[in-house]
This record gives sequence, C-alpha cells and structure tokens, in this order.
Amino acid sequence: MAGYLVLAGLAQGQTIILKDGSKLGPEQFRIEGGKVVKLVKIGEQTSKAALPLNSVAKLEWPVSEELVTGSKLMAEGKTAEAMAMLKKGMEMFEPLKDVEGNWFADLSFAYVEALVQAGEVTDVVKTLPSLKSLKLSDAQKLKLKIIQLNMDRQTGANADAVVGQAQNILGETDDSSVGASLWTIIGDVYFKQKQWEKALLAYLRVPVFYGTQVQKVPEAEFLSAQCLAKMKRFEDAQSYYKRLIETYPGSTVAEKAAKESAAINGLKNEDETTAGKPAAPKTDDKKDGTTAAAAAEPAPATPEAKPEAAAK
Repeated sequence: MAGYLVLAGLAQGQTIILKDGSKLGPEQFRIEGGKVVKLVKIGEQTSKAALPLNSVAKLEWPVSEELVTGSKLMAEGKTAEAMAMLKKGMEMFEPLKDVEGNWFADLSFAYVEALVQAGEVTDVVKTLPSLKSLKLSDAQKLKLKIIQLNMDRQTGANADAVVGQAQNILGETDDSSVGASLWTIIGDVYFKQKQWEKALLAYLRVPVFYGTQVQKVPEAEFLSAQCLAKMKRFEDAQSYYKRLIETYPGSTVAEKAAKESAAINGLKNEDETTAGKPAAPKTDDKKDGTTAAAAAEPAPATPEAKPEAAAK
C-alpha cells in the first residue's frame, strides 16, 4: 500500500513547485495513495483535487523524517523497525522518484543497508536491479558498488579478490560511511576464513575510526564480540555483550548478544596469562591502525579518525 503522510509544520519547509511556477506549502498538499493531492480550505471545509504527477517540477524537502528516524533506529540496533520506517518513506516518494529534490534513492539505499545488516541476502539481491535503475549520484554509485561487493562475498566470490577490491576503494575515498561498510566486509571475509584476529581488528575499525556512523556500530561491536569468543577470550567477549545489552535494550542486536552471552556464561579466558589483554597484532595487521586499548575493551561511538589515517 502506498505511503501516506500529512505534512504539517512550516518549520519542516516541505514545498512542491509546479511546472506553472506556483508553489504548494506544507498545509496545501498531501502525498496519498501514490498521488499528490492539493488541499483548498474554504471556511470550515477542505476540498481536495488530485494533481497530475507530471505537473510537479521540483520538491523542496530539506529532510526526510523517515530517513532520519530509520537511521536512528539502525543506530539503536532496531533493524526491523528501521526497515519498516524506511519502506514507508520509499512508498511515499516513489511516485515522484524522478522529480528533483525527492528522497527516494537515499531511502532505498538506507533500506538495502538495513537488509544487509539483517542478513537478508535474498531480498538484497532482489532489490539491486531497482537500485541500478535509479538516477544515481557518484556517491550512490560507489555505495551500490560496495553493496554488490558484499553480495559477492556472501555468494562465494574469491575472498582475496573481495578484500583486494575493498582495499582499493578505501584508498580512493574519504567517505566515512563507505569506510565503515568496507571494513565490515573485510572483517566478514576473515571471519568466514576463521582468521579471528584479523576479523576482530577489521570490525573494531568501525567504532574506533568511524564512530559517527552510529547505525553501523552495534553490529560491528557484536561481530567483534563473536571474534573474541572464537579466540576463547570469553571474559573479553562478555564485556562487549554486556555493553550491547545495556546500550541497545529491546533491540535485535541486544537479543543476539544476550543469547551469545548465555552460551559462554562463566567461562574464563583460555590463556590466563593474557586474560583481558589483546592478542599482539601481526605485522600486516598494524597497518589497520587499531590500538591495543581498542581491542582490549569495547570502544564507545566516537568521531572517526582523519580519513587519510583510516585508509592506511
């Protein structure tokens, strides 16, 4: 069912500009059932008239409330709720997706990122053709490339090739969202190969160097905890799980953390001589820039480091 939104509040500044030059402010229209409905108030009565979609020249829409709320829910680890909110925004903007100023593409990318986080590989693959058909900015084309790279990883592409492509892209961009996504992909490759320490260091880059990408932090910390458990650093893993449970109550990631925490409850770090301490990074891993302190305990969400440092 197409989205429905009653626009209210001049502070939001939503305006539709028609091809005849006239403007409709937030109290003069609705986007309802895939149509733009013009509202005309006469006394106590309000008349409605559907406008042809091809009469709309431009949208002046400073922010998408669905995108903001969806991103916030992602940051809270509430992936299912985020997808529902983002889908609502997509349905509302879809009829006007070719009109300048619409948010359809941004909402679509955020929705696919939520699907990726939820592990819905089949749905991601189904959604990719519609993403490719959109008018994309250079930044969105890069995001699409990363989503495809992640799908390649999950569908059995050469692991070394995936890591190599990810590292090449890291060297070409300073975008923090891109960086966080790529290091997660690299971590996933190493995790699948059971290279737990390399996976841990890759995942930790997200909260340590890209902490402002708050929607990506919960899953990165959960995956870091899983790596620690695989390395038999059970007490260290429990610190992460506890943080996730306390920081994101009621979320999907908190539920997963609680389940994993129960499975290793009471277990000690296998090597008591290094309990609570990070494993020494190998020479190649030092390039990742992850600090010993970051590997020893959960890292709070912090502003990312300078892009040039993070890309090294």
